[in-house]
Amino acid sequence: MTDKRFMDLAIEEAYKGIKYGSEGGPFGAVITKDGLVLAMAHNTVLKNNDPTQHAEMNAISLASAKLGTYDLSGCVIYSTTEPCPMCFSAIHWAKIDRVVYGTGIDDVKTIGFNELTISAAQMKKQGASPVIVEGGFMYEECMELLKFWETLPNKKVY
Repeated sequence: MTDKRFMDLAIEEAYKGIKYGSEGGPFGAVITKDGLVLAMAHNTVLKNNDPTQHAEMNAISLASAKLGTYDLSGCVIYSTTEPCPMCFSAIHWAKIDRVVYGTGIDDVKTIGFNELTISAAQMKKQGASPVIVEGGFMYEECMELLKFWETLPNKKVY
């Protein structure tokens, strides 16, 4: 499988979370290792009334449970939007090798999400993290996800 296919899966996962019951925001994540999918998750902040249940956090929990370890060395995480500081910290602590994301923090901030404007690149630099950060991947497809979310009635921004 390719980066494109893995990001497609993250986008599909995000659509699941917002189309059926608005479980959370328009965010999805996929974790892979050696070209195989370990975990797919979407944001469940609203469903579970838990502000820590971002797509990346949920995917890390699933992948860790599947592998039976907190150490996700050798893994790649694909996220539809740039990881927030909480999620980037979890990616770092899980020892994930690489993060690939679509839209940026500024993109979701402009549609009302309560984002801290600390980029993944800043977190990497300031924390001397070894995580490889690749942003803007499949940006247009991830923006379409945000645009779709904006059309939904009764959506909640947090």
